[in-house]
Amino acid sequence: MTHTHKTRIVFMGTPDFAVPPLQALAARPDVTICLVVTQPDRPKGRGRKLTGPPVKKAAMALGLDIFQPEKLNTDAAADLLTSLAPDYFVVAAFGQILSRRILDIPIIYPVNIHASLLPRYRGAAPIQAAIRNMDKTCGVTTMVMAKGLDTGDILLKAATPIHPDETAQELHDRLSAMGADLILDTIDQITNHRLTPIPQDHENASYAPMLKKEDGRIDWTLSNREVVAHINAMNPWPGAFTHMSGTRLKIFTAVPGENATGSTPGTVCGLDSQGIHVAAGSGTVIILELMGASGKRLFADAFLRGHPMDLSARFA
Repeated sequence: MTHTHKTRIVFMGTPDFAVPPLQALAARPDVTICLVVTQPDRPKGRGRKLTGPPVKKAAMALGLDIFQPEKLNTDAAADLLTSLAPDYFVVAAFGQILSRRILDIPIIYPVNIHASLLPRYRGAAPIQAAIRNMDKTCGVTTMVMAKGLDTGDILLKAATPIHPDETAQELHDRLSAMGADLILDTIDQITNHRLTPIPQDHENASYAPMLKKEDGRIDWTLSNREVVAHINAMNPWPGAFTHMSGTRLKIFTAVPGENATGSTPGTVCGLDSQGIHVAAGSGTVIILELMGASGKRLFADAFLRGHPMDLSARFA
């Protein structure tokens, strides 16, 4: 009888992005997921009810062992992980920086799945940065984890075009599925000795820091395309917003409109069945869906029925 060695993996991840890679690895007959490491449950929603992260829910559905340490860089955690003798760590948006001691535990590599074409957009918000900067393409990279932030040697990359109307949520979902395929391919190629890690070009690295709520604020002096790209990049979180006479309005969808209006940026210069036309630094932005104080997401015409707006009204 021949015994084929099953690849032993400790999976680390927290949000929705990490779920498809976990499910793809769990579905492989030649892989054993010895442990799923994810962040502790956190209070969520109005009731502040303790809620487990998406990866915990997925791991429970798969019947996998789960570990939720407040801090992973401890002696106890290192002993636990070492005792599992994993070939790989597979890490996707886990949310804690791993110490050198932890990174040295896997027999082969600690591998990270990152949602950009490294060295572009290291850091926490690469998807939003790619949309906001109106990049034509983006993608996913697998790398060997190093001590720095997303600085490790590259294993594989997969690229995809970005559609001009695509929101951060839509691109996130596509890249997450690509990450699932890429991690399987990465491990197969390493197993078959077809893959050599390549150092990153650190000279050309750029960063996409974690977003704050305030980053959602719309700057109407930007061009119409830049404003629309910003709105798409901030959807779903933190959400693009603007103010009109003290009321905060959340903007969900918008498209670039006609060219020059001569109006001050932020001025409402048209109201029709299409939407609310607002002057930008160049051209106009047509707001299609928004939400006011009522907390209801509405198409522009429905919104205007309840909140009439004057031409020449201005967004701050």
